[in-house]
Amino acid sequence: MQNDPELNGKYLGTITKDFVQVSDTLKEASYQIRKRDISKYPIFVFSRDVTKIGGLLIGAQERDLEWNINASYLEDFVNRQLVAPDKVEEFEQAYRDADEYCCLFVVDRDFMNFVFVPYPED
Repeated sequence: MQNDPELNGKYLGTITKDFVQVSDTLKEASYQIRKRDISKYPIFVFSRDVTKIGGLLIGAQERDLEWNINASYLEDFVNRQLVAPDKVEEFEQAYRDADEYCCLFVVDRDFMNFVFVPYPED
């Protein structure tokens, strides 16, 4: 679970552009997911098409973005069989500090991958 070179080349520019616009909202949502003991592992799903993974947090059309953004978390990914139960420990070890990095799950037709993006400095 690393920043994939395919992701960097094909998607990172548009994801970064949208991420900068919504990073404060994502950081607050991440904090709330953790504070309310929903999960220690928030995940934000970036998808061009509407997806049923998690719940819609920011619709692309709402904020003139290229990506829809859903809020989810590790346990939901396990329930949906997107993370195998025997890979949970590996995921937890790879997960970065949620106060400094945002865990994104990028979904675009035939491509799905995790990426950790640092929140902008204040």
